Order: sequence, then structure tokens, then C-alpha cells
Amino acid sequence: MEINQVLDYRIRRPLKEGGKTPILFLLHGYGSHEEDLYSFANYLPEEYLIISLRAPLTLGFGGYAWYSIHFNEQQDKWSDDAEAKRAQEIILYNIDYHLEQFKLEGQKVSLLGFSQGAILSWAVGLSHPERIDKIIALSGYVNENIFGYAKEGLDQLRIFSSHGTEDPTLPVDWARKGIALVEKKDLKVEYKEYPAGHGINPENFADLLAWLKTNT
Repeated sequence: MEINQVLDYRIRRPLKEGGKTPILFLLHGYGSHEEDLYSFANYLPEEYLIISLRAPLTLGFGGYAWYSIHFNEQQDKWSDDAEAKRAQEIILYNIDYHLEQFKLEGQKVSLLGFSQGAILSWAVGLSHPERIDKIIALSGYVNENIFGYAKEGLDQLRIFSSHGTEDPTLPVDWARKGIALVEKKDLKVEYKEYPAGHGINPENFADLLAWLKTNT
């Protein structure tokens, strides 16, 4: 993966102008694409500039990934941590690219990620709180193998995380362990669970919208 590459993207400009423009980047899950989370764009707060990025790795059949997932003979999943680290650099490069395009250099941004995109949202936000305002991590978990915690600024992060208790792809226990890890860093996280699988159900989305409107 080339770090200095501008990814394909979809964009929704603010529907309501006035004051500072908050920016929200959407990071889709493994095997999906930029149109997936972008389908929520018109339901998100009107003042946001929303940019949905397409992951750099092509999987075929219209699917993309931020980093590879491998399977061993027992079908246990493991991620390519080196690729995951490079993916973070690509995300940061694209954040800077779009901030420059809109002449908003130096402004903090928010990340909303699902599954693999949520894992990377955690990683980028916890390692670069000087650049990230909010982490919204849906159906993902904290993977401490792919990032290092920032020494300063973590207390300024605002975080919403959610998970389905019946998730067969990323077990809810993984999410719970991650929440326990960040709470040890004295981070305040609004964490919610839902009787759902690997997805975003209506209650989850309603809670996300309510949190985002309160924390804009």
C-alpha cells in the first residue's frame, strides 16, 4: 500500500452553513466500500462536512479492505498488523489532503468507523488525539498491537462505541475488553450494547445520532 495516495471517496457538503465546519470521516468495514456508511450521510447533522473513504486494498466483487485478514487451518482470524499500521498512515494522509482542499488545515476531525473501520478509528484516535476530536467505533474493538497510546491529549477525546451482543464476526467480549483498556487510561466512553449481530440496528443509529448532536 502506498501511504501517500488519495483514496476514492464520497462527500456530502454541509447542508447548513455558519460558524466552524465540523468534519466527519467515514471508514467502512472489511469487504465493503465507501457507499456503505455514506448511505447514512443525509441523516447525520446538517452542519457536518462528511467524507466517506474507500479502503486501499481491492478484494474483488466490489469489496475493499483497509488491511488483510488471514485464516489458518482452524479458521481462526488474524489481521496483518503491518498493513493495519500503514492503513492508519493512509487515513491520516487523506485527512490532511481534504483539510487542505477545504482550507481547514490544523482542524481536528471526527472518525466514524464500522468493524475494521472502527478498529482503525480507535487506533488513529488513541495515537493522535491532537488531530482527532471524536471517535465513533461501531462493531469494532481496540487492537493494541497496531498503535501506541499518545502521551498527551487522550482526555480531550470524545468517544462513542457500540456492539451487538450476538455478533458472530467480532465477539462482543473483544469490544468489552477494549473498553476496559481505554477506561484504564481514564478516557470517558459512552459504550452501548444491543441484541444484534454484526451491524447497526435502528436503536443503535438513533443513539449514535443523539450522541453526535450533543457532542458536535
